[in-house]
Amino acid sequence: MDISEFLYQYGYSKDFNLAVCEEIKNIPDVIPNEEIKKRKCLFDEKIVTIDGDDSKDFDDAVSIKKFKNGKFELGVHIADVSYYVKENSALDEEAFNRGTSLYLVDNVVPMLPEKLSNNICSLNPESPRLTLSCIMKIDSAGNVEKYDICETVIKSSARMTYRKVTEILEGNMSARNKYSGFIDMFENMRELALILRDKRMKRGAIDFDFPEPYIVVDENGKAIDVKIREMTISNKIIEEFMLLANETIAKHCSDFNIPCVYRVHEEPENEKIQRLSSYAGTFGYKLKTKGKATPKQLQKLLFCSYGNDNQTILSTLILRTMMKARYSEYNLGHFGLAADYYCHFTSPIRRYPDLVVHRILKEWIHGSLDEWRLTHYNRFTVRAAKQSSETEESVASAEMDYDKYKLCEYMEDKIGQEFIGFISSVTDFGFFVQLSNTVEGLVGMKDLTDDYYEFDEDNLLLFGIRTGRIFRIGQKIKVCLSKVNTQLKQIDFVLSEFTENKSDKEVKQKGVKSKKRCKHGKKSRKKKYRSK
Repeated sequence: MDISEFLYQYGYSKDFNLAVCEEIKNIPDVIPNEEIKKRKCLFDEKIVTIDGDDSKDFDDAVSIKKFKNGKFELGVHIADVSYYVKENSALDEEAFNRGTSLYLVDNVVPMLPEKLSNNICSLNPESPRLTLSCIMKIDSAGNVEKYDICETVIKSSARMTYRKVTEILEGNMSARNKYSGFIDMFENMRELALILRDKRMKRGAIDFDFPEPYIVVDENGKAIDVKIREMTISNKIIEEFMLLANETIAKHCSDFNIPCVYRVHEEPENEKIQRLSSYAGTFGYKLKTKGKATPKQLQKLLFCSYGNDNQTILSTLILRTMMKARYSEYNLGHFGLAADYYCHFTSPIRRYPDLVVHRILKEWIHGSLDEWRLTHYNRFTVRAAKQSSETEESVASAEMDYDKYKLCEYMEDKIGQEFIGFISSVTDFGFFVQLSNTVEGLVGMKDLTDDYYEFDEDNLLLFGIRTGRIFRIGQKIKVCLSKVNTQLKQIDFVLSEFTENKSDKEVKQKGVKSKKRCKHGKKSRKKKYRSK
C-alpha cells in the first residue's frame, strides 16, 4: 500500500496549508536575547534528554539533584511550543484540527511542521531552547513537598537513549567510561524512579505488561521482522518522571481553579466488574468487591496471575473491563493510575492538550488570567477536550490499521507454516490466536470441522457438543497459517495441534516452529463438514 494512499483514506496529509507555511517562514531560528533575559536560565544545570534510538523530536528533558538528607530535586523541562504557536494563529488552528501526531511504522504525520517539531522546539544537545519547567522538591518517600512552575531556557548536556542509559546502569564499562560525568546523575534517577514507582503501586496503580511490537522494515518500507520492544529501567525512569510532572501540574490547576484539559479515566461500570469477577472465578481467582471496584482490587487480581499461564488472559480481561481514557475540562481523576489528579503536560510537540495546558499556565505565571480570560478558557477547554479525544481515537485507529497491514505484509510469505500461540479472544464466529510476536489471526468456526461448537458468552469459550472439547481465552494452541489478505488486513489460521500440556519455554519461542507445509497450506484439501 502506498503511504500517500493510506493517509488519503484516513484524511491525513503530511503537507501543511499555505497559511501555516507562511507563518513558519516568519519564525526566527535563533532565540531573541530579550526573551532569554526574561526567563530563568538553566545553562549551568546538567540536563539530558532520554529517548529511543530512532527518535527525531525531543520535547522533554530531565535534571536531578540529591541532597544529604535523602531528598531530591527533580526538574522536568518541556519544550515551550506555545511561545511559537500563538493562540488563533494558522499554526494553532492546524494543530487543533490535527489534535496529535500520527506515528506509523515508517512514517510520521506531525501535528506541527518539521521546523518546529524537529528543530526549534526540539531540545537538541548544546542548543539554547525555550522550556516550561516543573521543578519539584521530593522527599525520600516520593512525596512532592513543593514545586515551581516557571519559564526557563536550557541547553541539553547530552542526547541520551534508553539503550545507553540502561548500559550505564547495568555496569557496561565502555558506556560508563564514555559518560563518566553522568553516572551519579543516572544512578540518582534510578533511585528516585524506583521510589516513585513503589509509591504508585502501593496506592493501587494498574500496570499492564503487554508486549509491544516493533515492526522492522527494509529500505523499501517492507516489513521484514516483528520484534518485541524491551521495557528497561531507563524507560521506567522517564515514565515515572513524566507521570509525576503531569500529576503535579493537574493538582496545581485544580487547587488554584485554573482551567485545564485533564486526562481522565473513569471507574468501570458495575456490570463489567461483575462479569470480570465471574470470568476470574473460572480461573480460580476471586475479585472481592461490592458493586464498584477500586484500582487496588484490580491490581491485586492482576498480581495474582503474575508468572503463570493466566497472566495474559487476566490482563486482557481487566483491560476490557476498564473505560477508555479521554480528555475533559473537569478533573475526574485517573482510575488506572489511581491518581486523583492527572493531565497531559509533557508532549506539546505532538499533543494539542499539552499545548493548551502550557498556554494557560503561562498566563497564570504572568498574572494575566483575569475574569475575561478565565471565562474564555473555561469555554475553550470544553472544545479542546472534545476535539482532542476524537482526534486521538481516530489517530489510534489509523495507527492500528497500518500496523495490521504491516503484520500481514510480514506474514504473507509464510503460508503453510506452523506456529504456537494462545487464544486471545473468543467470538461466535471462531477465536483469535496471538503469537508470541503479537501477530494475531482468526481460526474461523467453519474450519473447526471435528465437531459442532457453541459459543458460551458468559465464560468466553467455545464448547464442542459431541466431543466436549473447549476453546477458551488463554489456551495454548498450535496453528497453521492458511491465508493472508493484506488489503483487508486479515490473517487466517487453522487448527494444527492442541498443545495445552506443552512447556512454557516452547510456547514463548518466537517465530516459525516448522517450515513444513501442513495440510491446510497452499495444497488442495478435501472439504470437510462439521458433525451434526
